[in-house]
Amino acid sequence: MTERIQIGDKYVGRGEPVFVIAEVGSNHNRDLEQAKRLTEVAADAGVDAVKFQLFRAGALYAEADPMFAVMSANELPREWVNELAAQARARGLIFLASPFDPESVEVLHDAGVPAYKWASSETVNLPLLRQAAAHQLPMIIATGMCDLADVGTAVDVVRAVGNEDIMLLQCASLYPAAPAQVNLRVMDTLWQAFRVPVGFSDHTLGFSVTLAAVARGARIIEKHFTLSRDMKGPDHGYALEPGELKQMVTAIRDVEASLGSSLKDMLPEEKAQARRESITAAVDIPKGAPITPQMLLTRRPAWGIKPRYLAALTGLTAQRDIRAGEPVTWEMLSSPPNPQS
Repeated sequence: MTERIQIGDKYVGRGEPVFVIAEVGSNHNRDLEQAKRLTEVAADAGVDAVKFQLFRAGALYAEADPMFAVMSANELPREWVNELAAQARARGLIFLASPFDPESVEVLHDAGVPAYKWASSETVNLPLLRQAAAHQLPMIIATGMCDLADVGTAVDVVRAVGNEDIMLLQCASLYPAAPAQVNLRVMDTLWQAFRVPVGFSDHTLGFSVTLAAVARGARIIEKHFTLSRDMKGPDHGYALEPGELKQMVTAIRDVEASLGSSLKDMLPEEKAQARRESITAAVDIPKGAPITPQMLLTRRPAWGIKPRYLAALTGLTAQRDIRAGEPVTWEMLSSPPNPQS
């Protein structure tokens, strides 16, 4: 069981803040300055990591395939990697990128990435997965298009090279995805099956589903963002704009804070306001007097003994004089004398 994994200077897992990845995807539009602006937006939004994609069209499609031209137009030049990684680190961000071919795995390793963010499409590419996992870096594996057997095989491949630092993201590889297609309950299944930190890669519009995932226990969130949804390109239309990305991070931290403790009790701040009843003296009660029901009533403020203990007070004695209208506390009372003493 792996409940807590270090990525750079951050930790992912139970008891840790949600690890938020701002996904650039192809929204750099092959413009280095735009890629840098996106990194600045991510830093200003307060995310933990900024993420790119490192692929070569020729490694994914034949030139005759219509997708070859689309992917070629959106390749991230490899000579940008070190510069973008340095910029991210200077802004306090973790730099990540998804590799799609063996060369990309090594380029990222040489650039000093602290983890591999694995794209859903490559989760069944077992030789590539094995190559990356062998570097013994944490593996954040998206599971779109996978069934549980696919996920189990991927986990086995990573563990077989001695790498136990695995995180799994529930994902629907649809752009955009409808809320009804994301199946957040799969996060529970992934945790139960593999006992590793789980999270959610969100391709829905807006970020309401992201917040639902956090409330359900996601330890990692990945979300695409852009400078403007009006830009041309495959990833802009469903991505968050800069102000929305910042709002999402703020909302995630609010949801985290709201989860709080599982202990059900009156809050200290609620007690200070005392807007409920407690046991109060109905009359002046002299020191040494035995308590009778007629001496007590329930009234605000809630600074005295809780009303559910009213019957238990009968027969106790006053430790001191208690004024009418004074909240009665346990310290004011003692047990009745023992007739056998």
